Amino acid sequence: MNILGFSAGFHDAAAAVISEHGDILFAGHSERYSKHKHDPGISQGLIDDVLTYAPATVAYYERPLVKQLRQLYAGQGVDWRNITLRQVVRNQLGGWFDNVKKYSFNHHLCHAAAGFQTSPFGRATVVVIDAIGEFDTISIWGAEYLHGRAQYKKLWSQRYPHSIGLYYSAMTKRVGLKPLDEEYILMGMAAYGNVDQHRYQIQHHLINNESDLTFKQNLHVGIADDFLGADADTMDIAAGAQDLVEDLILNVMWKARAMAYSSNLVYMGGVALNCSANRLLGDYFDDIWIMPNPGDAGSSLGAAALVYGGPLNWRDAFLGHSIPGRYPVNAILDALLRDHIVGVASGRAEFGPRALGNRSLLADPRGPEIKDQVNEIKRRQKFRPFAPVILEEHVDEYFDMPANWRDSRYMQVVAPCRRPDLFPAIVHADGTSRVQTVPADGSGIRELLEKWFVLTGCPMLLNTSLNIRGEPMVNDRRDADRFEKLYGVKVCS
Repeated sequence: MNILGFSAGFHDAAAAVISEHGDILFAGHSERYSKHKHDPGISQGLIDDVLTYAPATVAYYERPLVKQLRQLYAGQGVDWRNITLRQVVRNQLGGWFDNVKKYSFNHHLCHAAAGFQTSPFGRATVVVIDAIGEFDTISIWGAEYLHGRAQYKKLWSQRYPHSIGLYYSAMTKRVGLKPLDEEYILMGMAAYGNVDQHRYQIQHHLINNESDLTFKQNLHVGIADDFLGADADTMDIAAGAQDLVEDLILNVMWKARAMAYSSNLVYMGGVALNCSANRLLGDYFDDIWIMPNPGDAGSSLGAAALVYGGPLNWRDAFLGHSIPGRYPVNAILDALLRDHIVGVASGRAEFGPRALGNRSLLADPRGPEIKDQVNEIKRRQKFRPFAPVILEEHVDEYFDMPANWRDSRYMQVVAPCRRPDLFPAIVHADGTSRVQTVPADGSGIRELLEKWFVLTGCPMLLNTSLNIRGEPMVNDRRDADRFEKLYGVKVCS
């Protein structure tokens, strides 16, 4: 009686399968199979992996008819081919699931369920901030278990077109980047700009009421290319945009905490990937959980979780396609000591946008030339930072971690580095790093770091995703072979 949840139709299609006992059997991204970044449709390779679990129930991450009504309201027209759940299932999954039970749920509720039902909490305040669901763009929920089933009560919401996510995407486009794709680059650019140059001008022109989270215009249609002047420095715009989005997010958190439902925070939606803003969440909540795939792809798991009802047996984010074999610790160490940079494609792929050790490009973080070398391999802008992966027990020696974070094993928060002189490859222009901690969990990346520490006295490595800019992460060994051949970097499996 396995349950398949899927998200598709807009961007970042994904699928997840859970068992009748709440085990997460599989969760994967369509783009990793089709090789089309942000693929909106369910690819055949993903369907093939899903079918091995023989799901008997299907759940979709939003309500098709309501979504079509919102698109009609927004002037986008109606897609008559996807107006019913049966049509969506047939169009995305083919005829495999014509005769199984089908469910669809509210978009923001799926975000909430993906977070709460994977969290360690029995009761929590759930905050969802994204670009747009059906009509909601921000929502605050009270969540708890009653007789073993998750119960959700919406406490407050903001509706289209007032959207923090659409604002950040509009600013992403203004600085010459691709919206719904390169928002994370805007976040990185912010460290190089002057916050005061455009910050209050952006607020004055775009924000109607900062406390109520309302905007003066519908940013779904974007923003003028000459907004702030054609000659305005893009780094300064990024700095102002990031500072303002942090204030807007914190206004949501203030509302959520003031409702006094729970001091535990579950935070979901694409905006939850803004790890610079996440450093401030501990000022409002005592304990924080962000499922490592908080965007739309992660809502495939949320849809399945709503059918199941109870808490899921969350262990880690390694839920995708498997490359069999033992984690190649010694081969990775040999390559690191010889070449300082190495790829790894081993075990199950990460569910979420960030590589956590199974589909990673790893490097020695101590060399002053390493950052430029890795950026060159990945065809990225040289200003962009990289993340450290560090043995959990050593993190406080090297980073000033923000308050009230349970841990940082999913690379979701930035922290000032205490010794940037020692680790130039993983420190950003503002002195912070997006930290990934690794507990004593018996994982391959843990064993690698332990041995690396014994050999070098360094408890961390540089960790970035095994892909080239504009391409999805490596999924299978064939992808790894292609990466190795094209870019001259050893990839261990």
